[in-house]
Amino acid sequence: MTKAETIRYSIVVPFFNELENIPPLYIKIVEVMDALGEPYEMVFVDDGSADGTYKVLNEIYSHDRRVHVIRLRRNFGQTAALKAGFDYARGDIVISLDGDFQNDPEDIPRLLEKIQDGYDLVAGWRADRKEPLLTRRVPSRVANWLMAKLSGVEIHDFGCTLKACRREILREVQLYGELHRFIPALASWAGARIVEIPVRDLPRQHGRSKYGLERTFRVLLDLLGVKFLIGYATKPLQFFGFPGLAAIAVGGSIGLFLLYEKFVLGKSVMFAHGPLMLTAMLLILSGIQLLSMGLLGEMLARTYFESQKKPIYSVRERLSRRPEPAAADVAGSESTG
Repeated sequence: MTKAETIRYSIVVPFFNELENIPPLYIKIVEVMDALGEPYEMVFVDDGSADGTYKVLNEIYSHDRRVHVIRLRRNFGQTAALKAGFDYARGDIVISLDGDFQNDPEDIPRLLEKIQDGYDLVAGWRADRKEPLLTRRVPSRVANWLMAKLSGVEIHDFGCTLKACRREILREVQLYGELHRFIPALASWAGARIVEIPVRDLPRQHGRSKYGLERTFRVLLDLLGVKFLIGYATKPLQFFGFPGLAAIAVGGSIGLFLLYEKFVLGKSVMFAHGPLMLTAMLLILSGIQLLSMGLLGEMLARTYFESQKKPIYSVRERLSRRPEPAAADVAGSESTG
């Protein structure tokens, strides 16, 4: 691959112990992408697998010049694996799929049609999921409903990895923790035009799912964080300041009432309004604390946005025929094959 060659599409796939799913998924991706007739690359990320996944990816790399393989030092999780792939991708359009072969590559052309219609991000919606009802589908529907309402992005399936997105939008999306499922919400914050289309959900043929019911609770916690990031990441003082001012105002009003009772009416407020006086003190102190947290948050936000971003993953090895890794990608690299 030469420097002058333009890559139209980048296919990013994270793998974690998906040894048996890799060959059929790779064959299907090649079949679909070759039919499009435009230059593309495949960025496969081994997220610390221990089942021979890297060996299979290495073999595929040796036979296909369009393949790049990134091997992480340990299992960092799906968010970090996708981020590593996004950072290395050089296509104008970046397409992500799960490594378990439950996303159907045949849906990719339909995603790209929407990109051609002017959308910046096209998300897949697994309308007919092939998973247990009570342990997977019901919690997923509840979590997706909450995510849509709190994020303001009205899509049905935040957790579907199958997406197509313009690379310039992904540059604006900072991923860490478990935020990969919130990519549409974070992209919306960056001004992306988003649309969702139904896609197939294939039954798992090999291996077992890496997620259980406990993931729902992690999603809800992440949702609170994303809501804060989208609405108040650059203005935390407004998040903490309004309730702080409200608490001070209520506490101050109660305090003025007690002062009137004490000095104008001559009442003993300690005996007549003891609990009310304690409430006023607690409200005023809580309000001051909230304002202080808001001010500290403003300082931390400024420090964060003005500082150099640190990678959330560490690369053990990279297989690529690309002459030079991008500057943004060098930080996590140890060696290039």
